[in-house]
Amino acid sequence: MAATRATSDTPIPSTETNNADGASSEVTEEEWKGMTTVLNNVYGYRTEDGYDPSKLFQRKVNKRSLPDYYTVIKEPMALSMIKGKVGAKEYKSFSEFVRDFALVPHNAQVYNRQDSQAYVDALEVKKVLESELKKLADEKVITEEVATLPYLGEIPEQDDVLPEEEEEEEEEEDEEEEDDDVDESDDDGKRKKKRGARSTAAITKREGGAKAKEDTTAKTNDPESRKKRGRPPRVDTPMEARIKAIMKGIRKPRNSQNKLMISAFERVPDKSVMPEYHAEIKNPMAMDLLKRKLKRKKYNSVDHFMVDVELMFENAKLYNEDDSQVYKDAVYLQKEARVIAKQEKEKADSEYVMEEGRLPMPNGILHNGELWKVGDWVHIQNANDLTKPIVAQIYRTWQDVEGGKWVNACWYYRPEQTVHRFDRHFLENEVVKTGQYRDHPIDEVVDRCFVMFFTRYNKGRPRDFPPDKEIYVCEARYNEEKHKLNKIKTWASCLPDEVRDKDYVMDLFDAPRKLKKVPSPIAYLLKDEQKETDDLPQPVWGAENAPPKIGAVHRRPRDPKDSPPPEPTPSPPPPPPPPPSRPVSNIAPPPANGYHNDQRMDYSMSQGVAQSPMPAPTPQPHHVPPAYTPQHTQHFHQHSASPIPPMQHIPASQPSSFPTLTPHIPFSTPQPTPQIQHYSTPQTPNAFQQPAARPPAIGYKTPQPVEVYHLNDHANASIPPEIREQFHCDEQGHVLFFTAPPLDPVAPAKEGAALGHSVRYLAAKAKREALIAQKRKQDATQLADRETEVKRRKKTEEERFVEQVGEFGAKALRALEGQLVQATRREFEVLYNGGMEEGVRREVERLERVQRAERERARVSRERRVREDKERNVPIRGMTVLLEETV
Repeated sequence: MAATRATSDTPIPSTETNNADGASSEVTEEEWKGMTTVLNNVYGYRTEDGYDPSKLFQRKVNKRSLPDYYTVIKEPMALSMIKGKVGAKEYKSFSEFVRDFALVPHNAQVYNRQDSQAYVDALEVKKVLESELKKLADEKVITEEVATLPYLGEIPEQDDVLPEEEEEEEEEEDEEEEDDDVDESDDDGKRKKKRGARSTAAITKREGGAKAKEDTTAKTNDPESRKKRGRPPRVDTPMEARIKAIMKGIRKPRNSQNKLMISAFERVPDKSVMPEYHAEIKNPMAMDLLKRKLKRKKYNSVDHFMVDVELMFENAKLYNEDDSQVYKDAVYLQKEARVIAKQEKEKADSEYVMEEGRLPMPNGILHNGELWKVGDWVHIQNANDLTKPIVAQIYRTWQDVEGGKWVNACWYYRPEQTVHRFDRHFLENEVVKTGQYRDHPIDEVVDRCFVMFFTRYNKGRPRDFPPDKEIYVCEARYNEEKHKLNKIKTWASCLPDEVRDKDYVMDLFDAPRKLKKVPSPIAYLLKDEQKETDDLPQPVWGAENAPPKIGAVHRRPRDPKDSPPPEPTPSPPPPPPPPPSRPVSNIAPPPANGYHNDQRMDYSMSQGVAQSPMPAPTPQPHHVPPAYTPQHTQHFHQHSASPIPPMQHIPASQPSSFPTLTPHIPFSTPQPTPQIQHYSTPQTPNAFQQPAARPPAIGYKTPQPVEVYHLNDHANASIPPEIREQFHCDEQGHVLFFTAPPLDPVAPAKEGAALGHSVRYLAAKAKREALIAQKRKQDATQLADRETEVKRRKKTEEERFVEQVGEFGAKALRALEGQLVQATRREFEVLYNGGMEEGVRREVERLERVQRAERERARVSRERRVREDKERNVPIRGMTVLLEETV
């Protein structure tokens, strides 16, 4: 054994990190080197086919990916942690190093199943570790006792879970990974997946045993248990059950290395890591793609599914070498899949009956003359409040052994059914997605509705959707355990697999509408004594298969990801003054007491609907004015949870004794047009006209709009007839519910002028318009400058391009000249066998002789042409010639 390290004699303090308790380390330099060697050899170990078994254990397990890991594993350990301790020299002894290293495979064996790849890799790492420690013991660096791995606890036996339950748990985990893409993004918006671990359910069965079954009944009646996420029940057709049996069968075989053969076919190789694979394989296929297509009902037969299975194995055989392990596994699994498929197709459909005798109805359920199928948005009876039916989407349809028709639906809560911060705002008609998947008899389905994602809600409405049906908007997912509202990133993840790839046609608005947010409808539940440090309040639960009766609000600190509440919307501008009055002949003459019906009240609708004129009553004993019918577009369930504050009563300027007015509006029915010809304009002043109303007092507040609602047909029919007769009803017999008692206020008026904005509002408006004008002017100036700069740059680039072309042309000519010189030199060398100079001289002399001969030939040719020209120009004499010359 080597001696221990000597202390330093230098006064400079050491930078080495000692233990926190200050104890000195007993590890020698040779042992530190041995630790590094063991660590590097484990990192660098590869199996015969080049596989790295240590890859899964190099980093700590992500707590967000596997939250139950740290519940099962009390001492997490990873190779990176050991490497850090060795680098910082934190170990007091070599035994501590051995114990930490032994924790790595031990934890993997405790948490993972024996048939998982992580379990197999852990055994491989453990074997390499024991081999490396034995080498150090043989070299006398450590003792045999230190090289022996310590006992860290019992490795649990294989979970005694039925194969069907294993398959179901695996499917549920996959669905939760897809559906929880937003819930898991609360921390950093990123999610990581890790496969091969025991599920929480399996651990519970291993640790709890029969005790878990005994607690099932007790949890059913516990309101807290209702908050936990459920899943749609398994309702497989015989064809789907056969496909699942094939997939399950090819997952079992192992190769000679005790690895699952299917492990190489779980996922398609990453394109960024293996681009050559995707270049050669044009149509990749893997087990995860098979499972996804099965969930989304893409297969219409077992043979259709087997086409993709054959493609998956043929791809592997095409890409891998014939003697590789992957090729051999592909050949074996391909044969095994064909055998299993043949066996499954020979079985009768009666062998695939689901649990509890459920008979799938994939084509939907015909009920009350309508077909209800997967993906439909529906209203379901709410046992806690008949006025607020449950908004839900159908996920499953089936028939039980007694012939009863059932649907499984995912609930969507209304804002008043959730727990949230008191100042949170919601969109009008908003609902939030929950993790509640509940079974309902088809008789509990009331009618249809529709839920749109908030990114499309402001652009249009579904085409051909009945106008009398309710349309909601959804923006967030509700976590009932943490009482958090998480914004949905992808709407497709919230829909059933069967309809994720389908879309609906929309009738678009002329222009996108601005979505308006309103305060929480249960903000009034906040108590003065509530503080930010209080625990989260709980909703009020009622009936078993129903949402909460009402949610709750709190003052707890706002989540950093939550947006602050919107600023209050400024008051809208007042309506323009009425048009000039004109006489109307069909109105009864006013009485002699001087009252006149030119006083009217405008009720502002909550969504900016045009104001409907309100006729002023007259004290005629036998005349009852027509009922006020506001054009209201919202329905009973949106406001019923929010109390309306008391309305101000503005006393009339003159006493009157006319009958009481009762405004009403029938729910979900078209409204008749008000009798405009009777009350649309004031009457022409005459001797009987009422004196002008008094100007409004300082601080005048416009009265709240009077609204009235009624229940839907189903809820209204549940009220006994003798009870309905005691209340106001509309023409269809619906009981009317008013938000305030009837009033007879006097409309605010100002003599000589209409109402206007405040000075502050006008000043802010003028300032804003000035800023907008200034910004536009700056933008115009900047635009001109940018255009000039662009033109200048373009001209400079063109000049530079021309200059570069010229430079490249000159370079090309020089290069060509050089190439010609070299080529000529080589030709002369070849022609004259190395006597290039003599050959050049001879060639030059020959060229000179040719040039002299050519010049001589040209001279003779010129002289001949001159003689010929002279011979042709012989003068002609005669009378005619002289006359012509004279002329």
